[in-house]
Amino acid sequence: MSADHSHPPAPAWPPPQANHHPAGPPPTSYYGAAPGFPPAAGPVSGMPLPGVPGSAPPLMSGTARGRRGRSVVVAVIAALAVVVAAEGAWALHLSSRLGTAERALDSDRAAASDRLAALESRADKLEERAGSAFDAQAIATATVPSVFRVAAGPVTGTAFAVGAKAGGGTNLITNFHVVEDVYDDGGREVFLERKDARWPATIVKVDKANDLAQLSSKASFAGLATAANGVRTGQQIAVVGAPLGLTDSVTTGVVSAMRPMDDSPGPLIQFSAPINPGNSGGPVINSAKQVVGVATAKAQDAEGIGLAVPIDVACRLFPVC
Repeated sequence: MSADHSHPPAPAWPPPQANHHPAGPPPTSYYGAAPGFPPAAGPVSGMPLPGVPGSAPPLMSGTARGRRGRSVVVAVIAALAVVVAAEGAWALHLSSRLGTAERALDSDRAAASDRLAALESRADKLEERAGSAFDAQAIATATVPSVFRVAAGPVTGTAFAVGAKAGGGTNLITNFHVVEDVYDDGGREVFLERKDARWPATIVKVDKANDLAQLSSKASFAGLATAANGVRTGQQIAVVGAPLGLTDSVTTGVVSAMRPMDDSPGPLIQFSAPINPGNSGGPVINSAKQVVGVATAKAQDAEGIGLAVPIDVACRLFPVC
């Protein structure tokens, strides 16, 4: 019988493990633990476990958090500085544009002011030219209602209303020689006439040397304006009066000269407009419808040589202008 030299099978190493874990939580897997050896003292702090869900994120030290916070603050400050710089540049740009606009506006204002001054000057010149244009019809329309035939006893002449009388009524001017007979006889009443109308008037004051007289009436009439300046040779004029008793008569002519007269205290206006007996005391009118003189006489044996007392003489003698 042969001996059995076979050996019993060697036991498996390591011993087979159970396919299930004992009751209780599964063992925690630790980074770096070798199979079959006890785990390290504990998990490596802050190190995530690869492939293990829910493992903790890495932790940051206090120093790292401080550096990160300072970086954020620096970034915010830098961003604010950029914003402030941009706003400053924009404000400077706007200020520059505003200054340019203001300078342009000032220039436009100055130009507009110059244009306005030029227009005003032109308007003044046009008004002056229009005022100097002689319109006999317009003069007659404006002045005839203020001019009257004067009946002073047997003598007739002309008188015209002037200015505005305080307290109502009307002041009038005529020649002294028109009312001379009544005045020398001690009378003071004369009559103003136009067509079929008649109004009483009173002789208030006379100046024989200048052949002027002031009348007053309780009736109210529009007074004519008087010229502030003297006449010029060649200036056109109109004479309104009642020659030979014919009321509302108008003739025209020009100023021929300022003529010194031996029997007059001052020079008289010589004019070419025809006048006749009855025109004495009537107004000599310029193109602006202003009285420049009081018709007083004409040359005998000649035509176109009339004489008038300057209105400023009457205004100095009688406070009615």
